[in-house]
Amino acid sequence: MGRPGVPGSQDFVDRNRLWTRLNGAVAGHGSPLPTPLFVVDLDAFDANADDLVRRAGGKPIRLASKSVRVPALISRALSRRGFRGVLSYTLREALWLHEQGICDDILVAYPTVDRGALAELVASPSAAAAITLMVDDAAHLEAVDSVRSSHAVPVRVAIDVDAGLRMAGQHVGPKRSPLHDAATVVALGRTIAARPGFRLVGAMTYEGQVAGLPDSVPTARARSLVVRRIKALSLPQLAVRRREIAEALREVADLELWNGGGSGSIEDTAADPVVTEVAAGSGLLVPTLFDHYRSFRPVPAAYFAVPVTRKPAPELATVHGGGLIASGPAGADRLPTPWAPPGLELTGLEGAGEVQTPLTGRTAALLAIGDLVWFRHAKSGEPFEHAATVHLLEGDRFVDAVPTYRGCGQAF
Repeated sequence: MGRPGVPGSQDFVDRNRLWTRLNGAVAGHGSPLPTPLFVVDLDAFDANADDLVRRAGGKPIRLASKSVRVPALISRALSRRGFRGVLSYTLREALWLHEQGICDDILVAYPTVDRGALAELVASPSAAAAITLMVDDAAHLEAVDSVRSSHAVPVRVAIDVDAGLRMAGQHVGPKRSPLHDAATVVALGRTIAARPGFRLVGAMTYEGQVAGLPDSVPTARARSLVVRRIKALSLPQLAVRRREIAEALREVADLELWNGGGSGSIEDTAADPVVTEVAAGSGLLVPTLFDHYRSFRPVPAAYFAVPVTRKPAPELATVHGGGLIASGPAGADRLPTPWAPPGLELTGLEGAGEVQTPLTGRTAALLAIGDLVWFRHAKSGEPFEHAATVHLLEGDRFVDAVPTYRGCGQAF
């Protein structure tokens, strides 16, 4: 198969075959399907899961639920050897996943001050035993204590440690934790250890400047070189800091887990002996922002379709909807990509619109009113906030239709 996003004759053929396959599944469904239509290709999903496990080199993968948001797919991944536990993005999500019996080992990736959710946590010994909160400030402990009258239910916590690159007085990487060195991390660790009702069980270092940045973009070669340089500098610096912090924390607590990495950096993160588990999620569904990594070549597994409803000119085709824009810095790379059939492009004036998206390109003239155009989203998980149901494709047919978080009545 041609590499995703790279123009070429094989890529063109593969995407035409995909268009035929997806449209064939729609036609064979037996009843009309509403649009926008969201589809996950299970063959690609499973192949990507296997590749993530291979890249992890024996270390367990904690599934980043933010990048999936479909309970059936979370369960599917967790049932595979090599996956263990969930990295959730809110405490309310973690409580719900535990309540539904989907997972009993959940690490919340971000600190929370949701007093209602915290009250639910400390009122449930089973939830408190299954869920680990993330902290990087004593104020996060204060938030927990503000909603409980006793310390009968201990709360598990992990410390989020900044994993950014420090270079020439600058910080390169996600602006997350204020804790950077062993001294600040151990100080918080001692505060946790001395505070009744808390157990320090883990640490987390997310090197987003390594895991989350494509480093082989054909249309941005100069930027890709810079990204590769940042990654090359980040990894050894972080390895030293992880080791120093881990050694210092041994005086405070025996940690159960050290989480790190993401789909874009599994091999490098797993190679660090301090890390006990790696995180991954986007590598299962493969949005367009994950098309251009040197370290791996996953297969796109998630699509959404909208129909052509207008032909304002012979060389134009306008689809209904399509404007599912990804979070992050505003730019063209956050727009959805018309993927199948190949040869379609967004227009510069309208881009991807909420109610209509005009498309141009060499294929637009061949499209008729009623035809489906299949898009890929820029980020994983986010498009399912716009869907109640995802259709699961296996081979050439849909084998199931499953609810998203939103389809389950949840919006985290």
